Amino acid sequence: MKRDVAYWESQYNNRAAFADFPQHMDRWVARSAQTRASVRCYLDVPYGPHAAETMDIFLPARASRACLMFIHGGYWRALDKKDHSFVAAELVRHGVTVAVPNYALCPAITVEGIVLQILQACAWLYRNGVNFGAPPGNLYVSGHSAGGHLTAMAMAALFPVFRPDLPKKVVRGGLAISGVYDLRELVNVPSVNADVRLTPAEAAKASPLFYPPATDAPVYFAVGGRELPPFRAQQAAFAARWRKVSAGEIPCPNNHHFSILDGFTDPASALFKGAMKMMGL
Repeated sequence: MKRDVAYWESQYNNRAAFADFPQHMDRWVARSAQTRASVRCYLDVPYGPHAAETMDIFLPARASRACLMFIHGGYWRALDKKDHSFVAAELVRHGVTVAVPNYALCPAITVEGIVLQILQACAWLYRNGVNFGAPPGNLYVSGHSAGGHLTAMAMAALFPVFRPDLPKKVVRGGLAISGVYDLRELVNVPSVNADVRLTPAEAAKASPLFYPPATDAPVYFAVGGRELPPFRAQQAAFAARWRKVSAGEIPCPNNHHFSILDGFTDPASALFKGAMKMMGL
């Protein structure tokens, strides 16, 4: 059965689906500004030559026990690292160094180009995190929405092919939140593809569902119980495909696509506890 534009928009347009999106965004921005003002941090640290290739690094007050790179969402065409500083506030209190990278946005860049920027951010942190107090060889990656997709792509990356001086296991674990792992249906979603401009072939090439995990590093998954159906279905399909490294789903039954990130602000939440477990903390 041929499906029309309205159908595809109803399946993937999160901002239209959840009327409280503006309130969540306002809260993220306010909490992020507070985090940057109250936590020791280095802002706009370059990790590559492109103007967008910068990251904010948040340092714990005591010795760091792990480094977590958090990748923001926005369907590869919106939002910014400065909107997501808030994810670091509680993590640094628990001894985690948190790096939040920016990346160039579509349509100025392709999704494949963004993936390469994220791999560059991983490589840079692997080499240089120790200069910011992070323990060597203890890098983890998490991300939300498009950042969940980019987290999965990082876990599929053959880092020695990307940069010959890198080991196979640059990243020791991943937490993909509300991600899209098969991008082919997004070709049918005008509100997304007007900027992202994926062809069917490009969408398949950029889909982590069609790649094996690069290492035995564990991958955790989280999706809200109130999310749009394709997000739940995509996670189930991807976790099944990657079952050899899947560490299981972190239950977030009462959350939707935006409220799920509130878990990073609450040490008692399943999401926060799952992130800490991934890092062995």
